[in-house]
Amino acid sequence: MKSLLDIYNARIASGELTHDPAQELALSRLQRIHTALTNPPKKSLFRKAPPPPMGLYLWGGVGRGKSMLMDLFVDACPVPARRVHFHAFMQEIQAGIHKARQDGVEDALKPVAEAVIADIKLLAFDEMQITDITDAMIVGRLFELLMEAGVVIVTTSNRVPDDLYKNGLNRQLFLPFIALLKERMEVAELASPKDYRQDRLSGSQVYFTPNNNEARAQIEEIWQSLTHGKAAPHDLTVKGRTVTLPGFHNGVARAKFFDLCGQPLGPADYLTIAESARVLILEDIPRLSRNNFNEAKRFVTLIDALYEAHVQLIASAAAEPEMLYVEGTGTFEFERTASRLREMQSAEWGQD
Repeated sequence: MKSLLDIYNARIASGELTHDPAQELALSRLQRIHTALTNPPKKSLFRKAPPPPMGLYLWGGVGRGKSMLMDLFVDACPVPARRVHFHAFMQEIQAGIHKARQDGVEDALKPVAEAVIADIKLLAFDEMQITDITDAMIVGRLFELLMEAGVVIVTTSNRVPDDLYKNGLNRQLFLPFIALLKERMEVAELASPKDYRQDRLSGSQVYFTPNNNEARAQIEEIWQSLTHGKAAPHDLTVKGRTVTLPGFHNGVARAKFFDLCGQPLGPADYLTIAESARVLILEDIPRLSRNNFNEAKRFVTLIDALYEAHVQLIASAAAEPEMLYVEGTGTFEFERTASRLREMQSAEWGQD
């Protein structure tokens, strides 16, 4: 059986990847788990079953290759595994708990956890971040049940564990979960100095006008480069409501103007989108005026949220930023939005 390093080196040799010492070090940590799952210690009549290998919490800046390494690891995994975005998984858990309660189950989390345990031996999360209080109150006991049953958990995150659910409501109730992560998982930083996602966009056009077939083809090319065709719809929970990003993979989101600004969304929705996506492809921005004033106001709020969070924006629009909103109430206020749209086109934008 090929080692993870063998697979990694083969991709370097083919030109698909570039050698990165920090990625190689992270890969050695994943290999530890891969080896333990491939060759588990044999059970004995005279001793208890050996404990499963420690999981891994791999954190670091965006674009460093965490998700790529996770894909490589899961694809080579020798046991039943599931690779899932953390938010999507927690939404499934919440839905399962709701159904169990409707069925009159007293401990509603237990059957939900047991269903996960029955199907997999390895659970691989992408982009662990916790902003929802319901998730924060569930996740500690959920992880405990999974780990006690021998499920190995590997996760990536942009945050060090101590920064999870930072400043969240009733955060003191969440702190035992952080302690559990540190006890049962190796915590490692992927400290590569290079942002590969930014490199793929560096020097590239990111604002396309007019919004014609050529613009759509160029955006599709960028989308495929960033997601490798692995995107799927992604639901975000905001104050008990669901906001759907039509396309999402590895922190890269794609939506049309109407999806985000033609719906009754507000600042909390846009802040959650900006927290979840490090790159947003927004297509079909129309000319704005008094005839679509509500959509224009939402667009201003969305751009403010993306700007403050330093999200990379790739957009197609009916006009240059300064010509998007030229008549009607709010034209003066829109000058700031146009300025931000222009600044967000710079080669340095999105770099931390």
